[in-house]
Amino acid sequence: MTAIHDTVAPPPSPCINICRMDERSGLCEGCLRTIDEIANWSTLDNAAKRAVWDAIEMRHAQWVAQRFTSQGEQQ
Repeated sequence: MTAIHDTVAPPPSPCINICRMDERSGLCEGCLRTIDEIANWSTLDNAAKRAVWDAIEMRHAQWVAQRFTSQGEQQ
C-alpha cells in the first residue's frame, strides 16, 4: 500500500517570473518570497514549502490591507 505522502503532489514553486527584489521589504516583487526562501526552495521538504506558501499568503493579505488603507487616506 502506498503512503499518502507518496501520492500527494509537492507544492509548486511560487515563482511567476517577475524576479525583482524590493529593497525596502526584502521580498521578491513577483512571488513575495525572501531571497533565502528563493535560494533554498529546491532543498525544502514539502512541509517547509507549504510553510513558505503560508507566509506568502500572509504577506499578500498584509499588502492588500495596507494598499486599501493607503487608498482610504488619499481620498
